[in-house]
Amino acid sequence: MVAEPRQGEIWWAEREDARRPVLVVTRSEAIPVLTGVVVAPITKTIRSIRTEILLDATEGLDTVCVANFDNLQRIERRALTTKIGDLGERNGEICAALQTMSDC
Repeated sequence: MVAEPRQGEIWWAEREDARRPVLVVTRSEAIPVLTGVVVAPITKTIRSIRTEILLDATEGLDTVCVANFDNLQRIERRALTTKIGDLGERNGEICAALQTMSDC
């Protein structure tokens, strides 16, 4: 049985013949009762803008990349197949990226 994803964790998402890493953004308490979760796609394209969270081997990834909060997506929870890593003590960066993304 696969563990429930939690906010701040990085998972492989399997969608329509595509597999990519994503950062879970939805709050942990809501995930068990939702069929979908909001994620930030992870990309190697680094723009060095405030809506990105820089990631690397410390978070379980093979290369330096970013979670992009300008392209948040809702995906089915069941699409999250394997946990890669997590933000750990950097979980608060999610709130900062969300606030910048929403410009409020």
